[in-house]
Amino acid sequence: MAPKVLVSDKLSETAVQIFRDRGIEVDFRPELGKDKEKLAEVIGDYDGLAIRSATKVTEKILANAHKLKVIARAGIGTDNIDKEAASKKGVIVMNTPFGNMITTAEHAIAMMFAVARQLPEASVSTHAGKWEKNAFMGVELFNKTLGVIGAGNIGGIVCDRARGLKMKVIAYDPFLGQEKADKMGVEKVELEELLKRSDFITLHVPLTDQTRNILSRENLEKTKKGVRIINCARGGLVDEQALADLLKSGHVAGAGFDVFTEEPAVENPLFGLPNVVCTPHLGAATTEAQENVALQVAEQMSDYLLTGAVTNALNMPSVTAEEAKVMGPWIKLADHLGNFIGQMTDEPIKAINILYDGVVSEMNLGALTSAAVAGIMKSVNPEVNMVSAPVVAKERGVKISTTKQDKSGAFEGYIKITVVTDKRERSIGGTVFSDGKPRFIQIKGINIDAEIGRYMLYTTNEDVPGIIGTLGQTMGDHGVNIANFTLGRADAGGEAIALLYVDAPVPAEAIKALHATGKFQQIRELRFDVN
Repeated sequence: MAPKVLVSDKLSETAVQIFRDRGIEVDFRPELGKDKEKLAEVIGDYDGLAIRSATKVTEKILANAHKLKVIARAGIGTDNIDKEAASKKGVIVMNTPFGNMITTAEHAIAMMFAVARQLPEASVSTHAGKWEKNAFMGVELFNKTLGVIGAGNIGGIVCDRARGLKMKVIAYDPFLGQEKADKMGVEKVELEELLKRSDFITLHVPLTDQTRNILSRENLEKTKKGVRIINCARGGLVDEQALADLLKSGHVAGAGFDVFTEEPAVENPLFGLPNVVCTPHLGAATTEAQENVALQVAEQMSDYLLTGAVTNALNMPSVTAEEAKVMGPWIKLADHLGNFIGQMTDEPIKAINILYDGVVSEMNLGALTSAAVAGIMKSVNPEVNMVSAPVVAKERGVKISTTKQDKSGAFEGYIKITVVTDKRERSIGGTVFSDGKPRFIQIKGINIDAEIGRYMLYTTNEDVPGIIGTLGQTMGDHGVNIANFTLGRADAGGEAIALLYVDAPVPAEAIKALHATGKFQQIRELRFDVN
């Protein structure tokens, strides 16, 4: 059955057609973006939800999203999505951070010009029939120092455009390396220095706990007298009341704001102040940007629903279409390894360590780790997937660590998972053969070569004669056909294991009969999703 997508906001018809051309059933119902009750009523029918800013994806709506796999926002900001609830539900949240980069950067530059030359006020005055030529004395951008807070995708474009205007550009960004700063032609500085030196300050960071109120009253008071502040990024980055006070005192010469702490902004301390230019969140409001983000949403969602490729996800590692093809068997292996340990472990898990060896160590480890943790957590909650598993593990206080190493054995690559509980450590290793099929290659440090099937039986015993016969006879007596039989041992006469791949679930009576022989320390029926 084809995946089904709901578009609950205004989106380009070209984007809607992309879904159809890719074989995805799509319902275009933009009226639902403002009808929470109706959206909650119908969301259970869909695999994907495409939105813009009008739709609010709340915990209540997600509670009814029984089939939902992905939510994609045409744009950067995802404040209208409850990402924590989506993650717990196992729903991927995507955005389109690149479609409106140029548009938003250009809006910031336009705001700088508008504030520098008081263009809006001069326009209003002239429209009113006044000719106040001497009332609007501006400043040039040429040779002024621009302080850029956040030199990522959009901030980087602003830096480039500002250098074209012959401005001196300094940037504060904890993730900006010196080599990249040199390549961009900007001076990397700390926030304190940026505040003291900048004639203009423009913000281009997301709203996080670290960036909220980054221009606080304290920091605004540290700025150079006559500074002009531009915010086309996110409301909440600037203390708006403090900025209003400093504008009134003359310390700050002007401001240009496209975003506000409360939106829609019907009241704000900045409203009505001279030389403050305000726009209603127009950063991405160009024909080109809206078309770009809509097309990206359609492509990203289609790729995920049809191929498993994850692009621009905010709550799980991204996996390109090319990676998905190569990593598919390894992701399945990671899931099987985790699932084995999850089914074998009855006590609470304190820590999970995952070793990646050889070729697999160069792959997308974030996605592989999510798959492994999901496999483990399925024994606790069958609804867990790669998105929700890390959240579940964190809630349970499970520490997750990874190690990677160069090829160290007979296999081109392998994955080994070790879990720690209060009682024991348990480990299992596996690889992917050239035929693309995952295999278990080590359990409890004992080497094996076991094909993975839907129904399996695992036993431990002393290495003594008769074990094969006992297992075979018992399965036969209870009508269970053995598809594959794998044995391993630590050493002669020591600990041994058996892993049977069988064609049907092992009856409880068969398990009971095996226990009755007294030959086995442990007997566990296992099940794996091999589709």
